[in-house]
Amino acid sequence: MVDAKGRNMKCLTFFLMLPESVKSKSSKSSKKGNASGSSKLPPVCYEIITLRSKKKKKMAADIFPTKKSASSTTVQQYQQQNLNNNNTVQNCNWQGLYSTIRERNSVMFNNELMADVHFVVGQPGRTQRLPGHRYVLAVGSSVFHAMFYGELAENKDEIHIPDVEPAAFLGMLKYIYCDEIDLTADTVLATLYAAKKYIVPHLARACVNFLETSLSAKNACVLLSQSCLFEEPELTQRCWEVIDAQAELALRSEGFCDIDAQTLESILQRETLNAKEIVVFEAALSWAEAECQRQELISSTDNKRKVLGKAMYLIRIPTMALDDFANGAAQSGVLTLNETNDVFLWYTAAKKPELEFVCQPRKGLTPQRCHRFQSCAYRSNQWRYRGRCDSIQFAVDKRVFIAGFGLYGSSCGSAEYSAKIELKRQGVLLGQNHSKYFSDGSSNTFPVWFEYPVQIEPDTFYTASVVLDGIELSYFGQEGMTEVQCGKVTFQFQCSSDSTNGTGVQGGQIPELIFYA
Repeated sequence: MVDAKGRNMKCLTFFLMLPESVKSKSSKSSKKGNASGSSKLPPVCYEIITLRSKKKKKMAADIFPTKKSASSTTVQQYQQQNLNNNNTVQNCNWQGLYSTIRERNSVMFNNELMADVHFVVGQPGRTQRLPGHRYVLAVGSSVFHAMFYGELAENKDEIHIPDVEPAAFLGMLKYIYCDEIDLTADTVLATLYAAKKYIVPHLARACVNFLETSLSAKNACVLLSQSCLFEEPELTQRCWEVIDAQAELALRSEGFCDIDAQTLESILQRETLNAKEIVVFEAALSWAEAECQRQELISSTDNKRKVLGKAMYLIRIPTMALDDFANGAAQSGVLTLNETNDVFLWYTAAKKPELEFVCQPRKGLTPQRCHRFQSCAYRSNQWRYRGRCDSIQFAVDKRVFIAGFGLYGSSCGSAEYSAKIELKRQGVLLGQNHSKYFSDGSSNTFPVWFEYPVQIEPDTFYTASVVLDGIELSYFGQEGMTEVQCGKVTFQFQCSSDSTNGTGVQGGQIPELIFYA
């Protein structure tokens, strides 16, 4: 068949002989759909014209020409899918286009066709009206089953859900209809809330896995608060691992100021927090300032102390270095005059006053060492440096935090070395530090630390490098191992192309990786 523009169109006409009962029902429904009665179906047949038409598929740039927020973009993507689905089902034999029930079911996602319920989702002023199909929803969620088919089911055509974001609700519907999981950093928490509310456990598990893989010092405190709210103990444990190892980064993150008071107290009383106490104190003051704004209070020292409440005494002020206390906490204004005097006496007096503050230092974390050589040696012409790089690649089977390297020192008596250490992943610099260390002439290793521990994800190779400057002749490792078991962590080593001074798997520098697990 050829249309008016000369285009070839594939079409198929079915003549269906209908029984009288069906014809009468069709005639009635046609009258309902057209009050004037001017348009009637043929008495004995239906004509199905376009079975399939070729269309140019739109690219994302065509649909979304400008950058928008992730949540808004997600909703628009689902709305576009709704348009695509409605275009698909204009074909009366659309079911024949898909070979599996999963594909046919997916067509109903966000589709008005046969929709027997609608959801008004989101807060007032930002709502979205979304179509649904009771049977499909009840199969995917026990909450929906009880809502539509339980003993207390209500036969409402429109259901209001103000506590769930539209993008998150659509993400949950996409999983129920299409068996597809579509998560982003901006929607995952809201989607987890929806999955928990409507008891969709596999989607909730996928949300938790997404959060665990994207966990870092920047978001660990916020995720800790959320994991407790959602009762996800595994995620809570992962958050504590990050907060303990990278405490100073976590406490200085913007997300720390957004946590609730209960989470603040749990962090401040943490025994294994790996941070200086002055950093803990400064973080608490930053949180107090943000809390004053949330409570619409003037950000004064009195109000900061008021919103901190008993949490103030969880800061171990007497364990600060004296300089940190004198130049920081003592002049902050949040301590009373008596508290300031008593802490100064605690530092200096033989008979120490009783304090409400915890006076014992935090235990912090005990660093572990992965030693990759079975022996070491020295020779009259090795190991020389001259500004060249010693480098090795490694991977782990679980998340760890590299705090520094253990390095060999001089084989010609005591000496001082200047060390530039770096840690990279696929060429991207993750951490570096310039420092000096003193070697006593023995074959021991000497630690050189990063400013902050660096988070290492499993099953990915990282490159550890060092450039040394000092006495050229030093000890070096021998009989290197490609795999080393350290407690519950397995390290694997391979040679690095960055190494220009001879270090490799079998021998050389960087004998130890110092880490927290």
